[in-house]
Amino acid sequence: MVSSTGDRSGGHDDAALDEIDLAGELMIAATASPGDRLPTERIDEVLLDRVVPRPTPEPAGEANGHGADPPSS
Repeated sequence: MVSSTGDRSGGHDDAALDEIDLAGELMIAATASPGDRLPTERIDEVLLDRVVPRPTPEPAGEANGHGADPPSS
């Protein structure tokens, strides 16, 4: 159970919320579908229509928080 007072910075909580959102979008698409089953093409449209932010890579030398690598002796 997720507390409404706690922060939501946990990776597992974010993944669970994303899965819930995705399931909801698929349910909405299925409800709007005239047939008994949601066609595979429509499922792909729903899933591929989501914009998934990708983490931006950190510039070399900044990953450790010390800026550029020190000069070698």
